[in-house]
Amino acid sequence: MTDDDRATLDPATLGYEAARDQLAEVVRVLEAGGLSLDDSLALWERGEQLAAVCERHLAGARERIDSVIAAREQQQKPGVQPLTK
Repeated sequence: MTDDDRATLDPATLGYEAARDQLAEVVRVLEAGGLSLDDSLALWERGEQLAAVCERHLAGARERIDSVIAAREQQQKPGVQPLTK
């Protein structure tokens, strides 16, 4: 098994775009139907894992944006000096 195969199997190792693309494929396959109950449940569980990875990446992006906005607002307040190191 290659490193790429392991990354594809372990959702925690995926970047946002790869997890999102795999999640979209999971949804497509589930919506198409025709799977056994066990296969459907396994695919649904993978979809849940992929959705959690996507949410984690998005939460990190939100934190970065909030941090930049807060720093900018702090710098724009009159009479308030930004902290320097």
